Amino acid sequence: MKVTSKILIAIVGIFGVMLSSCSFLDVDTYFEDTFREDSIFHSMKNADGYLWNTPKDFPDPGAIWGGSWNLGQMASDEITTRWRTSEFPGVLFTVGEINERNVPSSMNIWYRMYRVIRRCNYMLANVDKVGDMSTREKQLYKGYVHFLRGYAYYHLLMNWGPCLIVGDEVMPNSESAEYYDRERSTYDESVDYICNEFMEAALVLPTASQQSISLYERPTKGAALALIARLRLYQASPLFNGGDAARRCFGSWTRSSDGVYYVNQEYDPRRWAVAAAAAKSVIDMGYYLLHTVDVDPQHPYPLAPNVPTATFPNGAGGIDPLRSYHEMFNGEGIMQTNKEFIWAMPSNNVHNYTRHSFPVYFGGWGGMAVPQRVVDSYLMADGRTIHDASDEYPYDPDLTHTIGGSGKTLGSYILMGSVPKMYDNRESRFYASIGFPGSFWQMNSASQDANYNKKQFWFSYEDVSGITGAGSNINDYNVSGYTPVKYIHPDDSWANGKGSVNAAFQTGPKPFPIIRYAEVLLEYVEALNNVEGSETVELFNALGNETVEVTITRDVTEMARYFNMIRYRAGLPGATEVQLASRAEFQQVLMNERQVELFNEGYRVFDTRRWGTYLDDDASTNNWRGLNVERDRTNSNNNEGFFEIVTINTQNIRDRIALPRMVLLPLPHDELLKVPAMDQNPGWDR
Repeated sequence: MKVTSKILIAIVGIFGVMLSSCSFLDVDTYFEDTFREDSIFHSMKNADGYLWNTPKDFPDPGAIWGGSWNLGQMASDEITTRWRTSEFPGVLFTVGEINERNVPSSMNIWYRMYRVIRRCNYMLANVDKVGDMSTREKQLYKGYVHFLRGYAYYHLLMNWGPCLIVGDEVMPNSESAEYYDRERSTYDESVDYICNEFMEAALVLPTASQQSISLYERPTKGAALALIARLRLYQASPLFNGGDAARRCFGSWTRSSDGVYYVNQEYDPRRWAVAAAAAKSVIDMGYYLLHTVDVDPQHPYPLAPNVPTATFPNGAGGIDPLRSYHEMFNGEGIMQTNKEFIWAMPSNNVHNYTRHSFPVYFGGWGGMAVPQRVVDSYLMADGRTIHDASDEYPYDPDLTHTIGGSGKTLGSYILMGSVPKMYDNRESRFYASIGFPGSFWQMNSASQDANYNKKQFWFSYEDVSGITGAGSNINDYNVSGYTPVKYIHPDDSWANGKGSVNAAFQTGPKPFPIIRYAEVLLEYVEALNNVEGSETVELFNALGNETVEVTITRDVTEMARYFNMIRYRAGLPGATEVQLASRAEFQQVLMNERQVELFNEGYRVFDTRRWGTYLDDDASTNNWRGLNVERDRTNSNNNEGFFEIVTINTQNIRDRIALPRMVLLPLPHDELLKVPAMDQNPGWDR
């Protein structure tokens, strides 16, 4: 008998065994109601339609600010705001307003991910029935399904840690409630399962070069291998590998049935070698490259004398460091052909949230603020830190000292003479990523009105880019004097309808890199840095179709080779021999490099947790400082004092907490009621 999904649900309901007892394994109400369920696998066309309808349950990967599917940027130590609303669940989490009974809808993707998993299990159980699909087409189909299933579990792991794994089982609708009552796997079992799913996919998925450019949003072999590398690095890190953070956060968390620790409490050094091998599998594919833009001979970006000028990637020769980095994110580059993007998608979320960097006076919402700590993490142009600056490229902490004269140009970038010297002599990624007091905003698409383009934003009280310009919008202003500009194009403006601006162009949707090659290089180097002795592990060969045994050691030459590529692309010198010689010192260099290179891409909230730095640093007021935006730049209103670094004076910073339980989200109370055997995350109530 053929029945539609709606009818099937109704029939199941009559028997009183509706999966309200276990809704995350629901029947396929998501599929078109008019489509007959038993017709899905009658043809390749129908089966493909079912397959590619499934990813709609995944959240926008670029939703890392408002409406975020995970803790996101607003729960990291990279960005803060005055807003404390449901639009920004990351902020609510940091001040303790989220618990097991009110997990925000955007973050509560538990049900949706298990819906994806059930659909994947249904496809794996039935795809061999498709009569007009060849053996190779069935293999490829299964590869995509394994990827989607692994990616669903990946989302669950990132939010909640150890997963409830249901294997290949297509859950029936006619069993007793006890049938669906399952225990969670451990964190290691979950990672191993997910990595195996991605490995099954990698064996058959096309490489990026084999895939049609029109299908660029689909995952490839490289995406599968890169996700394995990311997970193996996390698994090797202190929070999940017997470090102090593992003991502080998970030291008493054991499975109810057998007393097994959910998170490893004994350090396993071999995991670093496994992570290194996983990252090297991506590198050895020989396809991916760091994105570069050729130097403009008429307006070259100036390099410090100690920066190697050999042709990139052996030096910074022949490229424009600022444009090479910035044009990956601001919409100028072509996402589909960018070989640094292992997997990327256009994101309206990224485009829309650039508006939160523009002041209210210029049509924005003005509240995205970056703390001084992040600004201070960017290096000087010669690769030194601000604490060890040279005489040739000095760092001046006195914000009243300005560059002077007509300023300077850095390739296509303009530094005005009135800019404080604190922001002079910095590396290119600083100018590509941070809007600082006195920075020059071109807003070329608002050229109809000189009031709304080619302006310096100061973010001080009396300036239209500060509190005064926000007017009655009491929360819509920058609270630190710094804002993220990484995704903002020189043409971007939100001034439509202001003054004589009849239209303003915002390049969008913007690209969002789910995985890019620079991340893989940093993963490889971090993993190598922590390898002790030598370890023999398996990695995929260059074709990504079989594994081979390799011996992994802390190879300093190898570390320098791949780390320096990232530095050269930024127009900086490579790591020093002294830095590379010390495992501990180079780990600090790597942590800072991830902060800078991957700024505002959604990594930081996970990095500080896996490293174990979150508990001690995240809520520290020393982490949350900026300029005094409640003061003027001059004394014309008897309110001078903007150029003073102070603790950010907002309730969100004063209320910020960092507790061991907050390394993971709480499992929703409703889901725990449905599955009594499933343990809650430590520190949270059922």
